[in-house]
Amino acid sequence: MQQHLKFYIDGAWVDPVSPRTEAVINPANEEAIATISMGSAADVDKAVIAARRAFETFSQTSREDRIALLERVIASYKNRFGDLVTAITAEMGAPLWLSKAAQAASGMGHLMTTLNVLKNYEFETLQGKTLIAREPIGVCGFITPWNWPVNQIMCKVAPALATGCTMILKPSEVAPLDAIILAEILHDAGVPAGVFNLINGDGPGVGSVLSSHPGIDLVSFTGSTRAGVLVAKAAADTVKRVTQELGGKSANIILQSADLKSAVMGGVKNCFGNSGQSCNAPTRMMIHESQHDEALGYAKQAAEAVKVGDPTADGITMGPVVSEVQFNKIQGLIQKGIDEGATLVTGGTGRPEGLNRGYFVRPTIFGNVRHEMTIAREEIFGPVLSIIPYKDVEHAIAMANDTVYGLSGYVSGGTVEEARAVARRLRTGNVHLNGASSDFAAPFGGYKQSGNGREWGEFGFEEFLEIKAVYGYAA
Repeated sequence: MQQHLKFYIDGAWVDPVSPRTEAVINPANEEAIATISMGSAADVDKAVIAARRAFETFSQTSREDRIALLERVIASYKNRFGDLVTAITAEMGAPLWLSKAAQAASGMGHLMTTLNVLKNYEFETLQGKTLIAREPIGVCGFITPWNWPVNQIMCKVAPALATGCTMILKPSEVAPLDAIILAEILHDAGVPAGVFNLINGDGPGVGSVLSSHPGIDLVSFTGSTRAGVLVAKAAADTVKRVTQELGGKSANIILQSADLKSAVMGGVKNCFGNSGQSCNAPTRMMIHESQHDEALGYAKQAAEAVKVGDPTADGITMGPVVSEVQFNKIQGLIQKGIDEGATLVTGGTGRPEGLNRGYFVRPTIFGNVRHEMTIAREEIFGPVLSIIPYKDVEHAIAMANDTVYGLSGYVSGGTVEEARAVARRLRTGNVHLNGASSDFAAPFGGYKQSGNGREWGEFGFEEFLEIKAVYGYAA
């Protein structure tokens, strides 16, 4: 049993002001693997004081200084890469291969992308006689989730460091172990005291305090839309900048001209990746009504090829979902789909056969889903796919856009031109054409209730900059 009872504040590991602990549970076996301390407003106050003091000097460092710092962080990250992989699998259940190839690797991807942006970014430009200067925004509060923990931490921490900001991180209390390792990585890389601070805790004890604290200039939140609304309201009184990456219910429109088998099986794989725990997962597959029944056969084949089990075992393609809370929510929504009359193609409630403990969910496909059904409207955040028949392309686009969310979209067509035409009409922050993967240098974020602001690449970098106009700067 690991004991992580200190917070990283002002360059040192310190005791919480008021002792309170919580267990970290391995979702594959439901056993406690660590104990962490839970922070309070008093801990946040200490971290804000350290971060504000550090900002006075760190904000004035040169581009060259910050390039050298990021290069040291990258080297330190590489040294601890294996530790991150092991921690992520233990705390949130991703199979080891996924923790290595995607979860931990994404953190490195954001570091490398941010370093490239920093090397080439124009912080100052002349517009006639006026200087347009882009300066670090200040002290940042980061509230990050458990589903892609290092990814969501590093796409905030890397650009904050690169732009000269200081920060306080509250990772998810469900999956905090990777963040503790990250604090050690940054310390070993020589990040100055007070620039990065880590406080474990929950939303009421730490998250809401970060959001409302007058000493914090920006709060960046990734999580549910419900919690994002609370963050925005808490931040409003101090008029701080708020960036949010929230929920999603992404549509995957498969046009009649697409290779149906390839598109359907690829869509199932993408939906079920990370046990369905991705905010941009393509959870609504839209198939022309004439191809619906054929598509169900391919989807069933893909779902039943998924190997669910111990995420540390060879050959496993899907681990558990992260917690009992998530498991119960998903079970309830699967039952709702059955009750509302969708066709259960495969899967259903309960654990997969042979698994009697751990938060394992049966890979589930529903067919003949109607657009108004609960499983077609609510974010499930588990391995559950709804297949919805459409009459024509106009009908598919209308259904795709008829949602409070707008994070991502997917389109498959016989030609890229057909897919492009549909993509231009989707009200989402991202669209994947014909199975294209994400791009760390491109902006990531959503329309509508999927959030505001952008992360990744130059667009994410600029979220951490204020803009100053200096008139009469040029002679």
